[in-house]
Amino acid sequence: MGMTMTQKILAAHAGLDSVTAGQLIEAKLDVVMANDITGPMALPIFRQMAETVFDKDKVVLVPDHFTPNKDIKSAENSKAIREFAREQGLTWYFEQGKSGVEHAILPEAGVVVAGECIIGADSHTCTYGALGAFSTGVGTTDISTGMATGELWFKVPGAIKFVLTGKPGAYVSGKDIIIHIIGKIGVDGALYKSMEFTGEGIQELSMDDRFTMANMAIEAGAKNGIFPVDEKAESYMKEHSKKTYTVYEADEDAEYDEVVEINLSEVRPTVAFPHLPGNAKTIDEIEAMEPITINQVVIGSCTNGRMEDMRKAAAILKGHKVHEDVRVMVIPATQKIYKQCIAEGLLDIFVDAGCAVNTPSCGPCMGGHMGVMAAGERCVSTTNRNFVGRMGHVDSLIYLASPEVAAASAIAGCIANPEKVGDRS
Repeated sequence: MGMTMTQKILAAHAGLDSVTAGQLIEAKLDVVMANDITGPMALPIFRQMAETVFDKDKVVLVPDHFTPNKDIKSAENSKAIREFAREQGLTWYFEQGKSGVEHAILPEAGVVVAGECIIGADSHTCTYGALGAFSTGVGTTDISTGMATGELWFKVPGAIKFVLTGKPGAYVSGKDIIIHIIGKIGVDGALYKSMEFTGEGIQELSMDDRFTMANMAIEAGAKNGIFPVDEKAESYMKEHSKKTYTVYEADEDAEYDEVVEINLSEVRPTVAFPHLPGNAKTIDEIEAMEPITINQVVIGSCTNGRMEDMRKAAAILKGHKVHEDVRVMVIPATQKIYKQCIAEGLLDIFVDAGCAVNTPSCGPCMGGHMGVMAAGERCVSTTNRNFVGRMGHVDSLIYLASPEVAAASAIAGCIANPEKVGDRS
C-alpha cells in the first residue's frame, strides 16, 4: 500500500520504511517553535526534563501575540523567552521590531523548508505545509518535550485528497478557496486528517495563496495541510533559505479516506459568517440579503498579512475613503513586508484612505490588543478564526474574508463585493 506525502515525511523522520494511518510513531523534529504565550508556559516543564535544548538551531521563539507588550504580564512573558533564548544561545529568536508574526516570518527567514517535520505551540503551525513540509500545532507539554529531546510521538493521520482544477476568477484568492472548502466539508470534516492538495489548479495559486490555505487547514479540524513541491515552491525556498530541502511525493496507490474535487473557476468571493470558519456564504448570497453594516475591518495576520495581501487591499482602497462609521487596521505580517509597503507607496494609500497602520503583531486576531471589539460590534477580518469572543466581547461578531472583500467593505460600510468597488477604483 502506498503512502501520502505526509505519511512519507513521517516515515522518514521515524526511521521507518513505511507507515499506515493510525500507527503510533516517534519522529525526529527539524523545527520546534513557540511564541510569547505558549513559550513561557513550556519553560518550567522543559526545565524538569533538560538543562539545554536538543539543538540551538532548531528551537525557535517568536514574541508576536501580545507585542508590542500590552501590559505587565505580556512584558514578563516576552522577557522570559528573551532571557531563555539568550541563555540557550538560540539561533532563531525573533525580537519585536526585527521580525513579525511567527507563521509569516519563519518561511520568510528560511527557517522552514520542504520535507521537514515541524511542531509549533500554535494551532496555525500547519501553515508551512504550503512548502511541502509536515507541520502541526501541539500543546505545551509536547513543545517542552520537543525542545528537550528533539523527538515527539504522533499518530499517523489518514488523508483527504483535494483535487484542484480550473483557474480562480478575479477577486478570488486562497482565502476564498479555503473558506469555500471548509464550508463544503465542515469544521470537523478533516478531523485529525491530512488535507493534501493536488491537481493542475495548484499552478494557478501563488505561494501566498498556499500559505493561507495551509494555515486554515486546522479550521477544518485537520492535523495538517500540505501542498506538492513545484517550481513556485522551490523558487520560494531558494530565494529565502539556505537549508537543504527534501521533496516527497505521494505514491500513485496512496490511500485516501476521501477525494474532494474543487473547480477553482466556480469559487466566488466567500465570507465566513459568525461563529465558525465553515459558515460560508458567497458574495452573491450576501448581496441578496439586507446590508450587513460593520464597525471594524482588520487586514493582516498570519493568514493574510503578506505582501500580496497588502497589494490587493491597497488596489481596492486607492482613491477611496474608509466609511465614516468604520475603523480599519492594516497590519503587515513582517518588518520586511512593512518596508516593502513603504517602498511601493502602499502605506500612503492606506493612511490617505483613513486606515491605521500598525506594527507587525497578531494583535486583534485573538482579541489581544490593537482592535478589541465592544458588545454588538461587527468586524470584517482577514484573520482565520471567528469564534465567540475571539476578538473581544462575546456579543461582537466576526466575518472572515479576503483582503479584497475586507477593503471593499471598509469603503462601503457593510460587507461588499470587491468586483463592484474594484470597477470604480
